[in-house]
Parts: sequence; C-alpha cells; structure tokens
Amino acid sequence: MGIIKVDGIRLRAYHGCLEEEARIGGDYIVNVVLRTDFSEAAQTDDLTKTIDYVVVYNIVKAEMAIRSKLIEQVAQRIVTRLKKEFSSLSGGEVTVIKLRPPMNGDVEQVSVTVDLARD
Repeated sequence: MGIIKVDGIRLRAYHGCLEEEARIGGDYIVNVVLRTDFSEAAQTDDLTKTIDYVVVYNIVKAEMAIRSKLIEQVAQRIVTRLKKEFSSLSGGEVTVIKLRPPMNGDVEQVSVTVDLARD
C-alpha cells in the first residue's frame, strides 16, 4: 500500500454565497491524498498500474470549474469523481482551500477536507 499526493493545485474559481464571488472569483488550492497499491507499478515502471497525476489534476480542474455556493460540495464532487475513475483507491482525502475569503475580518484561508474512504 502506498500514498500518492497531488498538492498545491492552484486554480481560480467562482464559488461562494456572495454574488460578487460569482463575478470576480477567488483563488483556491486543492490538495489530494490517495491511498492505493502501486507496488506493481513500482516494479514494472508501468503508468497503467498506478494513478495518473494528470488525470487527478484534470478531475480537480473540471469540478472546480462548476460553480457552487459551498466548497464542501466542490470537495465532495471531486471525491466522487476520483472514486469513480480509480477503482484501486482504498482511501485518501481531498482538501479545498479558499484563499482570502470575503469576510468581515483578516482571514488568510478557509478549508474543508472530505475523506475518500471506500464504501
């Protein structure tokens, strides 16, 4: 069993409850942790025997492009797509970080993490 991390996926997206967030957007970072058995890939040097980071990035990018009021929903959609795409996943998590959220206060970021446990 091993862990694959795709950290620091930086994207501009239009999530949030405020109408101005839908117009001007905001900056986000997504971190993905995937638990899987990649021992065969490690022995054979075969990309098809592991999780392709490019596919992970493309899933995150596609789901982040769909507007939601809540980053909780975005994170859950990413988890659902990852589970559907990679049957070899045994667990992991997805964290969506919203940088400089529009609040009445000096807040650097808010984040949500959704567990990727297999059913």
